[in-house]
Amino acid sequence: MANVSVAAEWQLLFNRYYRKPELYPMRWKHMDLSRNKVACAPFGGPIAVIRDDSKIVQLYSESALRKLRIFTSSGVPISDTVWKHPGGRLIGMSWTEDQTLICIVQDGTVYRYNVHAELIEPNVSLGKECFEQNVVECLFWGNGVVCLTEGGLLFCIPDFKVMRPCQLAETGAEDLPNCMAVIEPKYTVSGNVEVLIGVGDGILIVDEDGVQRVEGEAVQGPVQKMVVSWDGKYLAIFTHDGRILVTDINFNGVLLEYNCESALPPEQVAWCGLDSVLLYWDDTPLLMVGPRGDPVHYFYDEPLFLIPECDGVRILSNTSMEFLQRVPDSTVSIFKIGSTSPAALLYDALDHFDRRSAKADENLRLIRSSLPEAVEACIDAAGHEFDVSRQRTLLRAASYGQAFCSNFQRDRIQEICKTLRVLNAVRDPEIGIPLSIKQYKLLTPSVLIARSINAHRHLLALRISEYVGLNQEVVIMHWACSKITASLAIPDASLLEILLDKLKLCRGISYAAVAAHADKNGRRKLAAMLVEHEPRSSKQVPLLLSIGEEDTALMKATESGDTDLVYLVLFHIWQKRPPLEFFGMIQARPLPRDLFTSYARCYKHEFLKDFFLSTGQLQEVAFLLWKESWELGKNPMASKGSPLHGPRIKLIEKAQHLFSETKEHTFESKAAEEHAKLLRIQHELEVSTKQAIFVDSSISDTIRTCIVLGNQRAAMKVKTEFKVSEKRWYWLKVFALATIRDWDALEKFSKEKRPPIGYRPFVEACVDADEKGEALKYIPKLADPRERAEAYAQIGMAKEAADAASQAKDGELLGRLKLTFAQNAAASSLFDTLRDRLSFQGVS
Repeated sequence: MANVSVAAEWQLLFNRYYRKPELYPMRWKHMDLSRNKVACAPFGGPIAVIRDDSKIVQLYSESALRKLRIFTSSGVPISDTVWKHPGGRLIGMSWTEDQTLICIVQDGTVYRYNVHAELIEPNVSLGKECFEQNVVECLFWGNGVVCLTEGGLLFCIPDFKVMRPCQLAETGAEDLPNCMAVIEPKYTVSGNVEVLIGVGDGILIVDEDGVQRVEGEAVQGPVQKMVVSWDGKYLAIFTHDGRILVTDINFNGVLLEYNCESALPPEQVAWCGLDSVLLYWDDTPLLMVGPRGDPVHYFYDEPLFLIPECDGVRILSNTSMEFLQRVPDSTVSIFKIGSTSPAALLYDALDHFDRRSAKADENLRLIRSSLPEAVEACIDAAGHEFDVSRQRTLLRAASYGQAFCSNFQRDRIQEICKTLRVLNAVRDPEIGIPLSIKQYKLLTPSVLIARSINAHRHLLALRISEYVGLNQEVVIMHWACSKITASLAIPDASLLEILLDKLKLCRGISYAAVAAHADKNGRRKLAAMLVEHEPRSSKQVPLLLSIGEEDTALMKATESGDTDLVYLVLFHIWQKRPPLEFFGMIQARPLPRDLFTSYARCYKHEFLKDFFLSTGQLQEVAFLLWKESWELGKNPMASKGSPLHGPRIKLIEKAQHLFSETKEHTFESKAAEEHAKLLRIQHELEVSTKQAIFVDSSISDTIRTCIVLGNQRAAMKVKTEFKVSEKRWYWLKVFALATIRDWDALEKFSKEKRPPIGYRPFVEACVDADEKGEALKYIPKLADPRERAEAYAQIGMAKEAADAASQAKDGELLGRLKLTFAQNAAASSLFDTLRDRLSFQGVS
């Protein structure tokens, strides 16, 4: 009997059954759809209603001002707002995929509302042509719209997220189209939107690049209505002579043809899944046409609005919301009258089991081999049911069969139970989201949760998230932000407790994001209290800066040890605070102070000098001045006696003065003083010699260069000024005279007095200049016989070297000299003889 009562509600269209269960009796009051423009969101979304200003209607007790009202699918009011936009009458409205209501008025202005009837700024215009010619028709799809103007121009917004209008190619038609249909970009080869236009006796395909005329047997005469199927593969066409045709999207043959009773175009045409087409005229039954067989008529005495879904059509009337769908095969196999399928026998077996009849065991034995398929059919049928008691019975039948089925997937029933609990929760009339299981899987749980959040059903969204194992952070975050927005009268401390009580439920939640929202709503104190609970410094510090808590931000950044964060705070405070206040903030904090100092040394010398002066670090200022003098010296203009040397010397003198202020930097003070003095002398030398070869050279190099240039007086002046020692003076002059090969002057210099450095440097200078004859003048003057022997060896005089070595009585020296003259056999023999003689004498 149960099977008979269930199947009695079905209608047969050819060989397929259809059912039309009532989802809700509508809870709204005094609603007449015929007087209003209606926009229903797919996937059980909200319904937007506004009085149609293109119709003359009688006002009863309502205001003359039009109201945009938003309801759930069960007719429960969500929000409303007074419509007071200019731009002419409302041409069309529709919901986007993210449940934003798009309203387009006559002058081409696009207004957007959220589900709470709040206007979303900014408004967008379709362009100057739309404004001048007026929009006469709008055709929406998931996330876009095509608009037709009085001049026959087509404008498109391909994606409402971008809101970038574009004009499609001009059709060249003299008259406005009879009808239009849109092929969504995801179903076209080009990836751009294509518009099918019924013009004259044919159909045109229009996109951004051009216009193409359609050829085929489906196009024979004027077309009155066109609708593209849900998957973009088929097209339903209502012709001028009252025929409904179905062809594929490429117009390759007619798949369905039916002659309707009326040649007048229907007000609405909609696909019911992919198996049938619905046609609706006022004051006539709703007509459903399938591939074959007689059509099905549904009788109504009130206006209807058809809402296509992926697996059926929702039918909205003044009093009810129904769902017309093809009966799933699993349901047919169980409830079809006279069915003997395994699933039907399993369902019947449960009934016998409940009545304690032995027939239950008999049924199970009959379907033993097909038991897994029967269990799966019961589970699938339960998923497609809207009636909770029938869901429960089908799942009991599946569980009963599973007990005798060893090879069935055990968690299958658990999965469908989870899904049905979620679906039943959102189908509740107070919630009003009548999703089917196919729609739920296509929509996904995460999108359902997001829609519940946007509707401010946070508790429902939280429970669904927890139940299906999704992250609850998004729900709690949105709730917290909404709570802050709606709780302006609650004190900060009390609201903080309320927020923390919920926020702590989700580990790792971003307190900083909630605090940012509080600051955006003008509750800076609450934001500061919230951000204290944020564990991640990378999120905490920027927010503290944005709400003006620079001191706390600097402390938190320092504690984190993240130098990037510290720099972020430093640069922010640097721009916001006076220099002295900034210096005071960082002085007592080593890490920020050191980072600032490191940065300023490279890029901000003047600012760093101010910092050091404010903190009394005079020596650091002096070092900076000294460094600046060196940087100035690298300037290409600081050569050839340039006047830039004057500023350099002044910088060094300032540094010397600052160094002299502290007892600990006496050496630096003296060094700076002498550096300035040397630079001054070098600058004078460059000016007098007109050669840029003195500045930044050492004292020794300056003396050597003066001697090489023959300027003995200048060399003596430098020697005197800087108290150069006699030994150093002799070394420098000897090698300088050898460099210019002034051997007479070198010999004269050696005879002025006994050289304090001896004669060995004279010998080395001559040898380096490859002047062996000159070296011979000084070798005999070497007091140490070992030095004489080595000097003779350097100029290749083996006998003299041997004599000197024998005087030194150094056998090791003789061995080294032998190696030096290894190529000279006579010399080697001489050194061997001398070594043997020394050995015989007992001298090693």
